[in-house]
Amino acid sequence: MSIENELEKILAEKSINTVFQPIVSLKNGFVIGYEALSRGPEGSPLYFPDKLFSAAEKYNKTWELEFLCRVKAIEKANSIDKNKLLFINVDPKIFRDERFKSGFTKDFLEKHNMSPDLIIFEITEKTAIEDYKSFKTALENYTNQGYKIAIDDTGAGYSGLKTLMETKPHYIKIDISLIKNVDKDLFKQELMKTFVTLARSTNMKLIAEGIETEEELLTLIKIGVCAGQGYFLQRPAGTFLDIPQNVREKIADYNKISDNKVKFEKSYIGDIAQENKTFLVSTKSENIKKFFEQSSVTGVCIVNEDFPTGLIMKHNLDSMLATKYGISVFLKRPISLIMDCSPLIVDYYDSISEVSKTAMTRENSKIYDYVIVTKNSKYCGIVTVKCLLEYTVEFEKNYAKNLNPLTGLPGNAIINKTLKDMIGYKNNFLLLYADLNNFKVYNDTYGFENGDKVLKFTSIFLENKIKESFPYNSFIGHLGGDDFVCIIEDTAAKCYKLCEEMIQEFDLKILNFFNERDKENNYIESFDRKGNKDIFPLTSIAFGGMYGNVNRFKDVDEIGEYMSTLKKQAKRNKNRSGYVIDEVY
Repeated sequence: MSIENELEKILAEKSINTVFQPIVSLKNGFVIGYEALSRGPEGSPLYFPDKLFSAAEKYNKTWELEFLCRVKAIEKANSIDKNKLLFINVDPKIFRDERFKSGFTKDFLEKHNMSPDLIIFEITEKTAIEDYKSFKTALENYTNQGYKIAIDDTGAGYSGLKTLMETKPHYIKIDISLIKNVDKDLFKQELMKTFVTLARSTNMKLIAEGIETEEELLTLIKIGVCAGQGYFLQRPAGTFLDIPQNVREKIADYNKISDNKVKFEKSYIGDIAQENKTFLVSTKSENIKKFFEQSSVTGVCIVNEDFPTGLIMKHNLDSMLATKYGISVFLKRPISLIMDCSPLIVDYYDSISEVSKTAMTRENSKIYDYVIVTKNSKYCGIVTVKCLLEYTVEFEKNYAKNLNPLTGLPGNAIINKTLKDMIGYKNNFLLLYADLNNFKVYNDTYGFENGDKVLKFTSIFLENKIKESFPYNSFIGHLGGDDFVCIIEDTAAKCYKLCEEMIQEFDLKILNFFNERDKENNYIESFDRKGNKDIFPLTSIAFGGMYGNVNRFKDVDEIGEYMSTLKKQAKRNKNRSGYVIDEVY
């Protein structure tokens, strides 16, 4: 049988096989939705999707095939958990087709027990969009009804950033070509960081496609990607599978979102969330209007079984009801008809500073809308813009007071608070007390200005080296003078390796602060404390540290005394940099 006849047979017999692959939150391991994937019949030469859709394009049957795939997906998704999203692939070429519009009416979805709020149209970036103006008009037709948009295969298509700029999707799906071996490719990691920053500042959600190894998963979590899919999480199946428990536990471990997590002076948006009253999507508009009239609340989150699906602000409700037919059309009908289906929804553990930036970049009409906070994807509370700004200003003002004026690193007050937070945590940490050997001699010989330059260099060196290896689980503070504190939460092997790298690199880079004669001699001629001329080794760094659990200490003072003795041990050899680490369990 020819390929064309095989395609005609598949269309006539509607023999499409639909499978679903879970899309998973990389913050908590919960499934947020499923992508519907279409296959030809088992044993058919058109079984694989690339061959199936290529044949449809070749024989001008793209519309017929895509329509069949969508219908099959919707029919089979009738049993999907109503808190999960359904991602459906759509070719941009047919997105504006009137037949497509008629195929996604609310009546059609209601027949299959589904809501537009659950549907995500995946627009593939591999196909060029030729007319953005009319394409955007078509998009608005669907987003106004509650549908959401995802740009698929980002990074693998023709138009790239232009597609993102013109469509402003709710989800960005990063192509597997950028995810594969991301743990080994620094360029890909930097690119992913850029996408994460973009997504956070524009209230878009980032989904990494094709996660196939544990190392890729860990790297994406560290970078801050919010969701992912791939064989390592779960393979496609004919039903709606969850991910394995051990994989969910890995995600939880990587995030370390628990009471044992040291915040390293990071404030979570959940810390200032207010647990205001919520309303179901079926609530009539008149009931919410009465609630606004009887309370001082100016906005409410609309939920579906504790999962936020929208937001209605008092001024928006009043504006809608004030239109010519507003009261007669909407007052007795569900709030879902007029709520904002795309409010700013953030996770409990997102930082306040990041949420503040995102909230302030919203379009002007939404700039004062509430921010919805979720925990494990369920409604947790709201944050008003007033509260957000007040906290941000106060926090930054207090934080700035406690930074070291020379290096800009956290000073004593912040260091003490961080150490106090660590006591009682179950996780293992590397706690380092860093001190410069022969720094006084350097200051006396080269002057205070050059001494300050060495201190600034040391602070930048420590921050760059530690944050490069441990960007999300480390802390660097400046006690004053040439004393620094570093905290790292990771395995002992990685911590020891970092110490080795730091002492070797420091001894090379510090030479830039000495003149040619002293570098050639490998010492400084200066005077000791009694005024006698002597020779002194070049400046080096000493790390006195402990690795393990700090809950053996009763308070910060006891930690300080203990670390001071370790620093003295590390400084015994002043000829070169070194470290001493005591393991405590």
